[in-house]
Amino acid sequence: MTTLPAQPSPGAALSAQDMQVRAREVAALLKTLAHPVRLLLACALAEGEYAVGELEARLDIHQPTLSQQLGVLREAGLVTTRREAKQIFYRLTEDKAAQLLQALYQIFCQAQDTPA
Repeated sequence: MTTLPAQPSPGAALSAQDMQVRAREVAALLKTLAHPVRLLLACALAEGEYAVGELEARLDIHQPTLSQQLGVLREAGLVTTRREAKQIFYRLTEDKAAQLLQALYQIFCQAQDTPA
């Protein structure tokens, strides 16, 4: 699971060892999100829970690819599932990942004013 430790209190400095541990954890999270399909899935799931069919239709990702990449996110501990009848629903489980995705969205995905 790719769970990041709690943030230190303001003004508290991390030790070199703690910084190395955090760097490895963040690198693992970024590596997991570095695939375009996984990033799309994580961005969609940052908005809330979706059934597999909803993700397939919304993101236009074919089911085999969708299942494979959701499996990678699940193994990394970034998403969890629940079953309701025949449907499987996915949602993000990692708050730090959701915060990172929100920052990326604000930087790269919001409509930008273009000069006239």
